[in-house]
Amino acid sequence: MGRPSLADAGAPDYRIEIAETEWELGPKKKVRTAVYSGKIPGQLIRLTEGKPVTIEIVNRLDRAEIVHWHGQWIPVDVDGSIEEGSPMIAAGTSARITFTPRPSGLHWYHTHAMADRNLKHGLYTGQSGLLLVEAKENPGRYDREGFVVLHDWLPYYSASDDGSMMVKYNTASVNGRILGQGDPIRVREGERALFHILNASATEIHWLTLPGHAFEVQALDGRPVATRTKVEALRLGPAERVSALVTMSAPGVWVFGEAREDFRRAGMGTVIEYAGQSGKPQASSPAKLEWDYRAFGEGVPASSKPDVTIPMVFTSRFQGHGALDKWMINDKSYPETSLPSLQSGLRHRLVFDNHSTDDHPVHIHRHAFELISIHGMATRGVYKDVVVVEAGTRVEADLVANNPGNTLFHCHQQDHMDSGFMALFRYAS
Repeated sequence: MGRPSLADAGAPDYRIEIAETEWELGPKKKVRTAVYSGKIPGQLIRLTEGKPVTIEIVNRLDRAEIVHWHGQWIPVDVDGSIEEGSPMIAAGTSARITFTPRPSGLHWYHTHAMADRNLKHGLYTGQSGLLLVEAKENPGRYDREGFVVLHDWLPYYSASDDGSMMVKYNTASVNGRILGQGDPIRVREGERALFHILNASATEIHWLTLPGHAFEVQALDGRPVATRTKVEALRLGPAERVSALVTMSAPGVWVFGEAREDFRRAGMGTVIEYAGQSGKPQASSPAKLEWDYRAFGEGVPASSKPDVTIPMVFTSRFQGHGALDKWMINDKSYPETSLPSLQSGLRHRLVFDNHSTDDHPVHIHRHAFELISIHGMATRGVYKDVVVVEAGTRVEADLVANNPGNTLFHCHQQDHMDSGFMALFRYAS
């Protein structure tokens, strides 16, 4: 499945227009940024698993762009990564892509262009939108469905303690608005609300809470979890998605937003308002923020041994005061990185060994992996395409090579990816 020409007959199922706009996050809070189809986040695209879709992409920017279909198991020419072989869309031109969506679940689409230290390019912009692929049979039981997209704005470089540069932000939003702006999410007591949540930040990990309520996690990165566990707070690294069920059992007006007060002050939150309730939205932070992927698995060792083990050691190199660190996988930065070829049909154990002092949300294109161990403790039954490998820790994940073609692996922090934290898996011929 590839790219038909624009001359092909028939209207596309969806059309995405990439263009700059001035977007109002709130009073006296405006950003000029590239967006999809005139809004932040871009339009919600709902597809059916196994039903082909044609999407037209119009690039009205003065630079080439590309759209990545994050979480989809599709061919390399439409995945939206130039490293794999997808073509860029030149400034002022259009392209059509056709693919068959799979797997089902909550995914997203976003720019995969490098920022190269330009804080107005790449994922620092508003180029992202939700992609919900519905199963042919959806037995979900809920009364209300809500979509929540987190993003950080007005980025700037700041020196860390060691003199290297890091990205910080002045403002944050939920669904393109700062806390207190836009309409609240209105609910009724007793309803079961299914929230689909995406962290579309270029670099920041976020924690979400809803005071007086618990989140029953249904799926991570679009894949149903083995154990539906209730938690007080959700942690999402950049590009991670969570689908969680909340029983509306605490009437009031609440802040659904960042657990940490400084991020809430920056704007990361929205309001949940029960029918018949009014007043100032209430917020609180849990005494302790804890997250363990194993809580959603089976808590037992993997049932299958790997056919191949691939060690992947993450390190950085100081480049001097005022510079971004250089990031490496097995002592090499992209494009010099080199990984063993994937053997079609075999189970490959990827050993993510983080020797750095940063957390890394690492992502695999066109595949998902099963988490096998976290911090040396066994699990199974949690399938993801992004996993946060915390500083100084190791995560093991099994990848079954079942989608031939060049496959990009990278940290989903824009500044790390721009600084060499990428590698390309190739399938053995």
